Amino acid sequence: MSHPDPRPLRAAAPGRPLSGRLGVPGDKSISHRALMFGAIAVGTTEISGLLEGEDVLRTAAAMRALGAEVERTGPGAWRVAGRGVGGLVEPADVLDMGNSGTAARLLLGLLSGHPLFAVMTGDASLRRRPMKRVTDPLSATGATFWTREGGRLPLAVRGAADPLPLDYTLPVASAQVKSACLLAGLCAPGTTRVVEREPTRDHTENMLRHFGATVSVTDTPEGRVVTLEGQPELVAAPVLVPGDPSSAAFPIVAALLVPGSRVVVENVGLNPLRTGLIATLRDMGAALRVENERVSGGEPVGDIVAEYAALSGVEVPPGRAPSMIDEYPILAVAAAAATGTTRMRGLAELRVKESDRLAATAALLAANGIRAEIEGDDLVVHGTGGAIPGGGTVETHMDHRIAMSALVMGLAARAPVAVDDAAFIDTSFPGFATLMNGLAGTEALAAP
Repeated sequence: MSHPDPRPLRAAAPGRPLSGRLGVPGDKSISHRALMFGAIAVGTTEISGLLEGEDVLRTAAAMRALGAEVERTGPGAWRVAGRGVGGLVEPADVLDMGNSGTAARLLLGLLSGHPLFAVMTGDASLRRRPMKRVTDPLSATGATFWTREGGRLPLAVRGAADPLPLDYTLPVASAQVKSACLLAGLCAPGTTRVVEREPTRDHTENMLRHFGATVSVTDTPEGRVVTLEGQPELVAAPVLVPGDPSSAAFPIVAALLVPGSRVVVENVGLNPLRTGLIATLRDMGAALRVENERVSGGEPVGDIVAEYAALSGVEVPPGRAPSMIDEYPILAVAAAAATGTTRMRGLAELRVKESDRLAATAALLAANGIRAEIEGDDLVVHGTGGAIPGGGTVETHMDHRIAMSALVMGLAARAPVAVDDAAFIDTSFPGFATLMNGLAGTEALAAP
């Protein structure tokens, strides 16, 4: 299924090293949460550095439709006047979440605890993605859901008038499901308890504390137990959104692969549950270091310096997947340039992202002369030692990360790499092509 206005794009080797200092768009996960928590806090929350990609703008529109005052005051600067926990109102129209699974799933958690009726939809990609993993546990609050076959959007929800707290063990590692359960628990009396066998992104826990909720995290034999005391009074608090590590991955890997390059990505979020790619690239021999480390809004941040390096294949353990789930396509590009074989293990979760991202990543590699196999839930990539053939056109399947990964490959390949549609890049990384061309000092990314 194609975008109504596809934008093909092609990337070619720039003929010179990549060089420069840059900032990447604000962290998408934190941007979504800043708008949502601002909407249910008492008072006015000032947000700076917000990602203004389409996904986050859909969240802003949804919070406005639910009764919060949401106003843009400048580039990346937003003001949200909240309604307090339990204070959202019934929307007058359908909530369209566009391409954003994060926004849709977290919002279902919020809606579950409010006595209102709402209908939610999304674009063609989001309407194919499963919501049952969220609606099943949320039903225990007393909320009712009506969905298409397979638990897919469009769906309708009637939130619980007297929501019950949840006690739920995640069957698979998913920060979105965990967060939806915690957001539902905000409106319920008593303690909501979520158990995860593998730690996932903890932006929700960090931001809940930042706004005044009581959240505890305990490591136990059954897993990591997160508890939330229900019905807190969240108080407006300023949020400075750090640069998104998932977006920083693209210029970082480009610098590692284009000979002679040195790139500094400033103000990147360094939450330890998000830095699996950095750890893996270092295992492969990458020349990466962090400067100017600091804490901002409860989240660690720093500047990442990336320089060209010869990489070697590694085995990536399945336990690292939750901390780099969005970075496997760009890691596969790095693996294609490495010497030897890289095996990425335990990637079942990639099958339910914006596309079947596991299959799409394997197809990206195959289209550009790289040998790769999917073995169960593993992706095996046979590196070229820096001699990526390229020359292919990649089907993005409406997936922004597949598109950006393919374009980074084109910067390091012998022949240009094209994508059939770059339009969806704007959902997470507006200005991506302009930024990469600035590092290259030439129109390395351009219309074919």
